[in-house]
Amino acid sequence: MPKNMDVWILFGDDIESNADLAHEVRRFLAVGKQMDVKVRVVRPDEFDLLVTHEVRDTILINGKQVPLPDFVFPYFNHNDHSYFSLAIVRQLERLGVHVYNGAQTIETVRDKLHTHQILAESGITTPDTMLAKFPVDMDLIERTIGFPVVVKTLNGALGIGVFLIETPKAFGDLMELVGETNPNLQLIFQKFVSQSKGRDLRLFTVDGEVIAAMERRANDGGFKANFSSGASVHEFVPDQEAIDIAVRTAEVLDIDIGGIDLLFNEGGGYTICEANTFPGFKGLEKASGVNVAEKIFEAMQRHLTRV
Repeated sequence: MPKNMDVWILFGDDIESNADLAHEVRRFLAVGKQMDVKVRVVRPDEFDLLVTHEVRDTILINGKQVPLPDFVFPYFNHNDHSYFSLAIVRQLERLGVHVYNGAQTIETVRDKLHTHQILAESGITTPDTMLAKFPVDMDLIERTIGFPVVVKTLNGALGIGVFLIETPKAFGDLMELVGETNPNLQLIFQKFVSQSKGRDLRLFTVDGEVIAAMERRANDGGFKANFSSGASVHEFVPDQEAIDIAVRTAEVLDIDIGGIDLLFNEGGGYTICEANTFPGFKGLEKASGVNVAEKIFEAMQRHLTRV
């Protein structure tokens, strides 16, 4: 790999902390040093956005004009999907920087309903999904989705804001609570895939290729299998069907670097749980033995040599 490829990682937390994705950012720094890739971590709040037709080869960081990098990887945790953060990504894209993933992709995938709309339109299997409308029509939910039902906040991540509601009564109690305390909360209701309770698959895609995979299993009898929430991770060698659905999902959502989560479908095969544009890979590297950071840098370099 040629020396001096310049990569910025946009990350808003202390990289030495236990914050979400901080471990992965430290991996990028360490692997970049080994590969002679110049990696700089830049916080979104360090930028100032000045739009001008005169200066197109620099951007303001801490009030000073800084030359643009070869590549930018926005690596926002679930607390940093602000308008300002996305505006930074748009500015860098408009200035001609290669960005993995772009602002439009980030916005699309952040919205779980929009994601499922695109996947369904593209013929990719997903659980039946409905946007909440208050007051909730319980009979309609029971007819179209059924119970148990998965309730998700529209923009949640890392398994936060995801609940399995077993009965109509429990569902009604939750909706009453939401209606009284936060009636503007955006929720979706999703068909529960019982075959996959407490386990799922994460396939990591880079530039349209699955580079690593793992199976996640809940350790507490629960239905969520997020590694960040304590699930165990296990090596998984994906079959062609799993690879195809993950690659196709990344393609239709225009994801350059993504974590595609699959559920085990009743009767065999898979269905898409969700996609992620800021995928962690601590558990994935542990389960698969793949150096994910290295694979991402190699993909960036291949992209540069093609243009």
